[in-house]
Amino acid sequence: MRNFGKNIRMEEHKAKILEVCNSICKGTLMETLEIEYVDVGENFLIAKMPVNSRVYQPDGVLHGGATVALAESVGSAASYIFLDRNKYEVRGIEIAANHVKGIREGFVYARASLLHKGRTTQLWEIKVTNEEGALISNCKLTTIALAKNE
Repeated sequence: MRNFGKNIRMEEHKAKILEVCNSICKGTLMETLEIEYVDVGENFLIAKMPVNSRVYQPDGVLHGGATVALAESVGSAASYIFLDRNKYEVRGIEIAANHVKGIREGFVYARASLLHKGRTTQLWEIKVTNEEGALISNCKLTTIALAKNE
């Protein structure tokens, strides 16, 4: 991925950005959890994940750890989109989640929205909702941009 700056309209590149986000998930946790990136805009990225037995707790509801994995995945991918990946590596350094509602089936959607874009750290709010838009979890992720050794 490369940095899609403010001078370039996001709409023109939306399909390519989503294609790249989804292609780099091959052979990773994101593929295991069947996470798919579905929308992107000037300051957000959205991914979806199916809720089924692969992501259940023993009592048959979505596991909070799977929810957090979804949140960190979409927030980290968003950081890559909005930073120059040729110059920086992105790492999550802190994530917090408040789970407010359970879900047993369907899909959950995670929308990562940029709250702060500093030179070194970025703060993302990730709202995880069900298909009807009801809040499942509210997460905050802090990422750090590390200069690549050239």
